[in-house]
Amino acid sequence: MKRIFLLMSVMVLLGLPASAQKDENNRIKNAGQVMTEILNIPDDIPADILNKAECIIVLPSVMKAAFIVGGSYGRGVMTCRSGPDFNGRWSAPSMMAIEAGSVGFQIGGQATDFVLLVMNQRGASSILTSQVKLGGDLAAAAGPKGRDAAAATDVTLRAEILSYSRSRGLFAGISLEGSTLRPDNDGNERIYGKGVTAKDIVINSKIHAPASARLLISTLNRKSPSNRSGK
Repeated sequence: MKRIFLLMSVMVLLGLPASAQKDENNRIKNAGQVMTEILNIPDDIPADILNKAECIIVLPSVMKAAFIVGGSYGRGVMTCRSGPDFNGRWSAPSMMAIEAGSVGFQIGGQATDFVLLVMNQRGASSILTSQVKLGGDLAAAAGPKGRDAAAATDVTLRAEILSYSRSRGLFAGISLEGSTLRPDNDGNERIYGKGVTAKDIVINSKIHAPASARLLISTLNRKSPSNRSGK
């Protein structure tokens, strides 16, 4: 009996990495689907704003309930224009985590998709190496939407993070000030192996994206193939 129990325990433990990796790949696939759907709607992220972004963070299906219980958080992925100057094609995705710190997450009771644009290298480098607080460590603002950025305010233009949400089919800019972002190192380890950092993944072109990232990366390379931030 003890031998059977021991064998079952070993089988469960051996199965955990494969199951966890499947969850991460599903997260990447969902992020690609969210990004594709948002960029294909008429009143979406302005093209000139998207073209100036250094990185994009996609957090699919974040539930309001996840932020009522302390310590819960939403998970998603971050991809950047590859290379040290953020001028290359979109990179393999790094796993990311976000923790609620404001009522900005309280959108009905439905699952909400979030898209965050990282607008400069300082913001990108900060997020890739440590936990950052939006509105504290990095300036954040609700992103403008429409076919151009004519409605963007000075605050928006100075922001390091522009944030958007989609809930119940409605797409809008939303403030996430007070929330924190950090690399999900455990998730990255499950996808890429031990010792691979978030910065390695998005900056180092030798890191190959998993097959689950094909939709996300191909959509961004098609919609915004080059960095037009004027650096």
